[in-house]
Formats: sequence, structure tokens, C-alpha cells
Amino acid sequence: MIYSFLAIGVAFALCYAFIKQIVEILMRPLVQVLPQGSTLVFTAVPEAFFTYLKAAILAGIFFSSPFILYQIWAFVSPGLYQREKKYIFPYLIVSSTFFVGGAFFCYYIVFPVVFRFFLSFASETIRPLPAIKDYLTFTIKLLLAFGLLFQWPALILFLARMGVVSSSILSRNRKYAVLVIFVAAAILTPPDLVSQLLLAGPLLAMYEGSIWIAKFFGKKKKGAEKEEEK
Repeated sequence: MIYSFLAIGVAFALCYAFIKQIVEILMRPLVQVLPQGSTLVFTAVPEAFFTYLKAAILAGIFFSSPFILYQIWAFVSPGLYQREKKYIFPYLIVSSTFFVGGAFFCYYIVFPVVFRFFLSFASETIRPLPAIKDYLTFTIKLLLAFGLLFQWPALILFLARMGVVSSSILSRNRKYAVLVIFVAAAILTPPDLVSQLLLAGPLLAMYEGSIWIAKFFGKKKKGAEKEEEK
């Protein structure tokens, strides 16, 4: 925990040093679809400062998440068998890749769709004036949600190699997984149907893909191994 908090602190300091550039990158998907002449605003004097501070903290957590994930597994690893430990390092690589992939998917695919949908309600009498505080909270929350939930295939791969889950178990519990996915999407995304569907859709696809991952890469039972040898 100490190392994790130190990592977050260092990442926060670095992010705050470049916070304007980070905020500009986060604002880019919205700015590209805003009507000409529209900008983001802040309505209270200290709002921009505290928003930048919050954005730097959340960005620090985002960028230090691979190190935090490593610290979690380093804490768990002493309780594992040697054959189980060999899966940790590959899992960390795969997990970090999926985390970054989820964030990129959100930034390049989800953000343009969501912002175009919301701004489609603008008219000659209704002009969008998004507040920077609400916007950054919205975007960072979505980035973290997609990054965390895109860990699912990596987690299934690890558990399947450990023999904890199998393709048959995942298939039997598909209906419960669908329910959990939509509940998680409703909790982790802002309260709008578009964001929830854009998160739930890829998760459903990943769940179906995880069944095949468990089938091909899962730990085989002794009976199945004997049958293959015959």
C-alpha cells in the first residue's frame, strides 16, 4: 500500500506539471464536435483550479495503475504455488495491455459517438455550454471504467490456466453474466443509455470471447488429457 500510494503521488505530481496538456487532450473529442464558437466554461472562481487538481489525481491513478496492479499481485504471490506464480508476469503484461486498450477504445470510439449524440439535442434556442468540471469528471470516469472492465479477458485467461474456471462454467452462467454486465455498466457509467450500451456491448462480446479463451487455454482435466492421448 505504501508503494502504491507513493506511485500515485509521483504520478500525480508529474500529471499536475502537465495538467493543461492533459486537459486539452481530454477535451479534444468534445471540442471537435462542438458548434463553432462554443467552448467549455467554469461558473465559479476556484472551479478550474479544483477541477485541474481532481483531474491530476485521477490521471495519476490511471498512469500508476500498472504498478499498483503489480503490487497487488506481489502481495498475493507468496500464498501461491510455484506453478501458479509463473502465470503472474504474463498476466500483468496482458492485463496492462487490456487496460490501456480499454481506455483507447473509450477515447477514440465511445467519446465521439456519445458527444455527437448529446450535442444533437442542441438547436437555435438551446446552446451547449459544457462546464469543464462536469466534463472532466464524465470523461475520466468513463476512461477508468473501460480500462478496468476490459481486464475481463485477461482475468479469465489467468483463472482458466489456474483451473478455477472452465468454458462449461462460463456457458452455464451466461444469463447471470449478462445481468451483471448491464448492472456494472449502469453503475460505472454516467446515467445515460448510450454510455451504458457502449460499455455493455464490448463486455458482452468479451464474455463470449472468454468462453473460447477458457476452452482453448484452460487447464485440462486428467480425464480429458487421457482421452486426447488415445
